[in-house]
Amino acid sequence: MIPNIETHRQQLATQGYTVVEDLFSGGEVQTILRLISQADMRQAVFRKTADLFAIRQFLQSVPDVRPAVFTPALMYLIHTLFGEDYVPVKSIYFDKPGQSNWFVAWHQDLTISVREKIPVEGFGPWTVKQNQYAVQPPLSLLENIYTIRLHLDDTDALNGALKVIPGTHLQGIVRPDTLSLQETPEVSCSVKSGGVMIMRPLLMHASSRSASGSNRRVVHIEFSDRSLPGGLSWSENI
Repeated sequence: MIPNIETHRQQLATQGYTVVEDLFSGGEVQTILRLISQADMRQAVFRKTADLFAIRQFLQSVPDVRPAVFTPALMYLIHTLFGEDYVPVKSIYFDKPGQSNWFVAWHQDLTISVREKIPVEGFGPWTVKQNQYAVQPPLSLLENIYTIRLHLDDTDALNGALKVIPGTHLQGIVRPDTLSLQETPEVSCSVKSGGVMIMRPLLMHASSRSASGSNRRVVHIEFSDRSLPGGLSWSENI
């Protein structure tokens, strides 16, 4: 169904990311965008500023979008590259407008979203944003997570495509100020509308301000096959 699946598997393992083009048709992308536009924007998980429009707990907040996102092609990709037991545990939709000055500095994704704050050994520190608890889990759990970023617009270096430092997902938790871009140059991950970028959370990544006047709309979904200990539960185990 998807060509070069073993190449994608190898890139994900060694580089920490891979790009699969044309996973969604133009019509499927437009269906997702239409369902988002029809959502109730008064919900607390919706955030809108001049630089960013975002929906946290996206799959729960816009439930009608689930069948449009989880197409047979995407499910095949998940089961083949991740495993049969992987399920979504976190989802965000964001729209970076064309004139946005919003950017993201180099970082790794070191937290997971959970339903409530329960002290558990090995989990911490804690943060809360828009009534959503986030906590840094043990390294082994972060190493088990995969992220899919579904692109709803053509995205390149001019409108804030994600930049990554290949292979950094294999180095554990890394301080950004210890990185040498001369030794390991950054890569800009251009993805056309309907394509997906798959990455490991520990891959060092960043994004620049948009310079093209074009929007960048992305659905970000994280997957795991693990249960959480000590009474903790994923915020979006759908």
